[in-house]
Amino acid sequence: MGRTQVRSRRLLVMLLLLSLWPTSALAETNPDRFSAGGYFRAMARPDFDGGWSRLGLWNLYGRLLNEGPWAALELKLDALQQEPGTHDVWTSLHAKLEGGSVHGADVRNGSLENYSLSQLYVKAGNVLLEGVTWQMGTLHTYFGDLGLYDMRPSDLFYDTVGVSALYQNDTIDLLVGFGDSGYGKRGDQYSTILTAGGSLRVRLVDGLELGVGGEFFYEPEVQGNRFAPHRTPLPQNITYEDYVRHEIVARFLEQNPGREDEFPKPVPTSSSSYKLVGYLGFGKLGPLRWNNLFVNFGLRHPDNFYTETVAGRNYTLYTQALTDQRYELNVGNEMQLALVPELLDLVWAGVLGTRTDEDNKVSASEDNRFFYSLVVRGQLYLTETVHFLAETSYAHENSKQGNLWRGHYNSVFESQDGLANSEGLEFGDQDNRNTWQLKTGFVLNPTGYGVFARPSIRLLYGLQHSTMHNAFGNSFVETLDQFNEFRETSDRNWHSVISLEAEAWF
Repeated sequence: MGRTQVRSRRLLVMLLLLSLWPTSALAETNPDRFSAGGYFRAMARPDFDGGWSRLGLWNLYGRLLNEGPWAALELKLDALQQEPGTHDVWTSLHAKLEGGSVHGADVRNGSLENYSLSQLYVKAGNVLLEGVTWQMGTLHTYFGDLGLYDMRPSDLFYDTVGVSALYQNDTIDLLVGFGDSGYGKRGDQYSTILTAGGSLRVRLVDGLELGVGGEFFYEPEVQGNRFAPHRTPLPQNITYEDYVRHEIVARFLEQNPGREDEFPKPVPTSSSSYKLVGYLGFGKLGPLRWNNLFVNFGLRHPDNFYTETVAGRNYTLYTQALTDQRYELNVGNEMQLALVPELLDLVWAGVLGTRTDEDNKVSASEDNRFFYSLVVRGQLYLTETVHFLAETSYAHENSKQGNLWRGHYNSVFESQDGLANSEGLEFGDQDNRNTWQLKTGFVLNPTGYGVFARPSIRLLYGLQHSTMHNAFGNSFVETLDQFNEFRETSDRNWHSVISLEAEAWF
């Protein structure tokens, strides 16, 4: 039996156990103690341009037509029900399963290997402190999201398992949490990453609220643990270029022939990172239903190690000192407007972001770029349940250190100053990527008015133009080899799809 089959069977057993979890409890408790909710989207999306049924590369251009299938199921059992108006102790159990595959809708064909138990926690209230809700287990939390992008710029504790305490009243929500993010960030290279943080939301008046928060990660030095933070001291005359090309060992041996055993040994150290978030929400003013503004700034956690192979011998290089200055800034806003009640709604959203790697001053990469995007969606209500949707988006992406994208079918791959170079520090012939999209069609909303009313059944057409060649997931053979039997002969900047899709929250 293959590893994939074993994983799928294990997940199936877990799903069955979770489905049976409330059954025995319900035999002894009231039915209203158990609740279930969730979300799904599934689609048939013919792609006549040879793509993978997504209009663009990612949801910077809006989530609509740029995301694949998804399903989530969240379960809740009130082990000890909360009595309204009292300070009695209460507790509830929560589990969430989610993943991105549906049979017949994507290449993974609904495999359970693509689903995970993303959240599992216990909540308990009025234990030790009245008015405080304790949470033990996964701790993921956020102020809100950008619905047109499916982004949560203000989220905290995404990778953290631990304990948190939440105090709430009519004016404030105060959260503090502590835990370990080692498995979330390192996976099978686990090393303890202590995590502490919190958030504060203040409702100043009806229709105006502010929020701030942050989290700090610390990965301690551990002698003898190969997965703990280390740094490999770089020998003299070794540059960052050698790291980008993964040629550090080769350069060392060129300068020190026959001294393989003297290659520098890793030195234990510690690592740290952080994330700060802010939120402003306001609305209930004339046609303005609500506006969410989010911002985050952070220092990414350093990477661990990689392997170089020279003359059949493997060398492990620890990169903590080469990846510990990667900063991110993201700003996102979304405004919901009822232009003509029960006739026309408009939602617009925008994001702006920058990535800066202070260690890398020589190579184009995803860690040194700037981008912004604007998405506008209008929904015209032909009847209460039949709507017409039109959405457009424009995005600009800029590589701050050279070319990062191919603009033509015959553009070079690795390059230096735009010239072909098999060991170049750039990719392609463009340092900018501009993308425009249009999506339009009909929506059936059984529950009535609202851009975000669900369930929705949509018949849509999407059109994209990008300055990048093949700016969508595809199976094209892009090599410039003269013997390539599927060789491309022209630029492909336009892309279109048709989509029949269903989306629901329940």
